[in-house]
Amino acid sequence: MDLSRIVPDDAAGCGVARGAGVTLWRQIEGALEREIASGRIPPGGRLPTEAQLAARFRVNRHTVRRAMEELERRGLVRIEQGRGSFAADDVIDYRVGPRTRFSEVIARQNRDPSGRILRVAEVAADEAAAAALRLRRGRLLWLVERLGLADGRPVSLGRHHFPQSRFADLPAAIATSGGSITRALAACGLAEYTRRSTRVTARLPTPEEVERLGQPRNRPVLVSESVNVDAGGVPVEYGIAAYPAGRVQLVFEF
Repeated sequence: MDLSRIVPDDAAGCGVARGAGVTLWRQIEGALEREIASGRIPPGGRLPTEAQLAARFRVNRHTVRRAMEELERRGLVRIEQGRGSFAADDVIDYRVGPRTRFSEVIARQNRDPSGRILRVAEVAADEAAAAALRLRRGRLLWLVERLGLADGRPVSLGRHHFPQSRFADLPAAIATSGGSITRALAACGLAEYTRRSTRVTARLPTPEEVERLGQPRNRPVLVSESVNVDAGGVPVEYGIAAYPAGRVQLVFEF
């Protein structure tokens, strides 16, 4: 049955049609889907609360919740605990090539790039980091955790590993870089570096990624494992970054 004949586009303030052969939550789902598709609720826009929707459609909140769960399952909305429900964002094409810089990639999408350093810590190289950086396991590294944002919205959560022996002053450089790892490395004498390899997998998010990225627990994240090298081919960074799959797609350029 055509839901548009049951719940008109100007349904604000209207109830749903009981006894029409379509469940109430399906009618609500259809009404909200059309509002998102028409742009009435723009990408990233906040939806009314459950209580507001229940009053609008004259149903109980459980019925509204069922509709919202289905919209989330289909990727049309995201539900952030403690913040509310939002229409899905336009997807960012995150272009990965020989020279991949977060700020440049985001700016090319006509968005405002920014970043926030979450932590700088001294860690011992595990097996994966040691192999990537061509070091002995247990050698000291700097771990820099950074949250990347586009127009103020989280789009990446990165864990960047650098050899301490080469970048002794990296923590101080990070502190004055304004959240830019590229500027911090330049201050340490590495003006240019390129991507040697990138490996991408997908999995469900960790609790930290759910919180930091505003990511639903049941939606996957894309995880990239990368190695950057200097002009002589010596590895300078081993990185692991998580991207919300509903907001970011990785595009490889050669």
